[in-house]
Amino acid sequence: MRKNFLSKIIRAVVEFDMIQDSDKILIGLSGGKDSLFLTYALANLKLRLAKNFSLAALTINPMFTTDFQEKISALENFCRELEINFEVEEVDINGAIKISDKNPCFTCAFFRRGAINRVAKKIGANKIAYAHHLDDAVETFFMSLLSSGQLTTFLPKTFLSRTELTVIRPLVYLREKEISNFVTKKNFPVVKSPCPIDGTTNRQTIKNLIAELGKIYPDLFERLAAAMRKSSVGDLWDAPLSKKDMREIYFSYIHRR
Repeated sequence: MRKNFLSKIIRAVVEFDMIQDSDKILIGLSGGKDSLFLTYALANLKLRLAKNFSLAALTINPMFTTDFQEKISALENFCRELEINFEVEEVDINGAIKISDKNPCFTCAFFRRGAINRVAKKIGANKIAYAHHLDDAVETFFMSLLSSGQLTTFLPKTFLSRTELTVIRPLVYLREKEISNFVTKKNFPVVKSPCPIDGTTNRQTIKNLIAELGKIYPDLFERLAAAMRKSSVGDLWDAPLSKKDMREIYFSYIHRR
């Protein structure tokens, strides 16, 4: 693995205290370029870090297509070469989306998270590794601002109190383009996403918007990445008062006759 890639991953692992001795880490391996890179990176990291941890990988078959099972053998071989235990879990996400009135991406993510948490507990893993990179974090941050008016994004490390699992994202300092170029060069067995709305999601819209705005503001991506830090927060208005509090203050200003 290229030295600068490894240094960025180690920086994230060290800065956010992601890996400890005796950890068993379950990797969410969708078969896409990012999760393949993460699997490869963690296998390399295992050889270099002075930490004794183990790895396993899980691929979820969302049952969008009938030929997905055929593609799983390539992922199984990929993990075998890296000496990583590989598991497959079938989850009828396709059926769930059809009967749900919620956003398809929300439903898909909900069932995927539930499945990987369940498998993690079953195999005795205490951590789950996802392949979210810096572009994902920036897009989430910008999408949250535009869709909900909140300044928030996912964290590099999150403890899930309900399941007592810890989610880690070791690729948070890597750009998507870096990962894509590496995976292409290495000819990893990338599995095309079976998602029927792949490429037309809200996230894709935000990705395109950032790219277009970047033509006008060349440093936009870097500025957004910097804005995700708590240290970047400047002067902001206080939270709005409740109706009750507002009413009491309002009447203190109004002269009653």
